[in-house]
This record gives sequence, structure tokens and C-alpha cells, in this order.
Amino acid sequence: MSEPEPLARIIGATRRRINQCVGRRLRVHRLNPQRFWVLVNLLEAPRSNLRELARRLRMDEPSASRIVSSLARRRLVEALEDPEDRRRRNLGLTTAGRAFALQVAPIAAEVRQAVEAGFTVEEKDTLRRLLVRVAENMDRLERRAGRGEGRGNRSGRALVAAGGEK
Repeated sequence: MSEPEPLARIIGATRRRINQCVGRRLRVHRLNPQRFWVLVNLLEAPRSNLRELARRLRMDEPSASRIVSSLARRRLVEALEDPEDRRRRNLGLTTAGRAFALQVAPIAAEVRQAVEAGFTVEEKDTLRRLLVRVAENMDRLERRAGRGEGRGNRSGRALVAAGGEK
């Protein structure tokens, strides 16, 4: 009997496949999947700050900051004053950014629907819970590596498990 395929290989291949599907649909818009998911998430959760956006996308803040900066250079995203705390900045879509995000948002819906096709509500809940556990396992591995524990001691980002949004 052969060994079961490693989960990390299946999860990694799934993530790459989702990115390929998204990337292929975005090619005409000259947008990569990471920038796309930031735009979609700012459309879905307007006036998020950088920390909230990074947490929502399950990415580190420096990566989120670089993506937001590139979208700001394209005049799609802007920093907005927080009405409750003037020291804090929230992120928002510009008028052009909102129009563009609305134009590409159906791609997010299409991909999300395809990812979840054929699963019952219970199966989706179970898969979501298990993938979040995988992401948490990777976060723990990275924290140990940061303390010099573990074998690789290499830096990197945790696996984006939920929603393929990295």
C-alpha cells in the first residue's frame, strides 16, 4: 500500500491552482492575485486599517503594506483619517479604485464558488476549521524558527489557508 500524499503538498498545489485561476482571469486587468485580493477585501471591509487588512488576508503587515503602496501609486487605494483617532489611518478605495474593484469582484465570487462547489455546509465548516488549524501550525513553526528553534530557521510567511487569498 502506498503512503498517503503529504497534506502540505496538496495544500500547496491547491493554493497554486487557485492563484493560477485568479491570475489568468486578471491578466486583462494587469493585476496580480495579491493586489486583487487586497482590492476585493477593501471593497468588502471598507476603512480597514493595515493591521486589520493583513489579519483578514492572513498575511504579514510588511507584505500588506507593500501591496497597498503599489495600489496607492496606481491611485486605487488611499489612506484616510480615522474619525475616532486622528493618529490612525484607515485604508479606502479611491473612486477609481472602487469602480475597478467592482469590475473585478465577480472574479472573487466565481473563484470562491468554484472552491466550495460540491461541499455540504458541514463539510465546508469542517474544512475551514482544519485549514485554519494548518495555518496556525505554520504560524507556530515560524515563531519557533524566529527563536532559533527548529531545523530550517528560515523566515517566510505562514500558509494562507482560508479562501486562497494570498
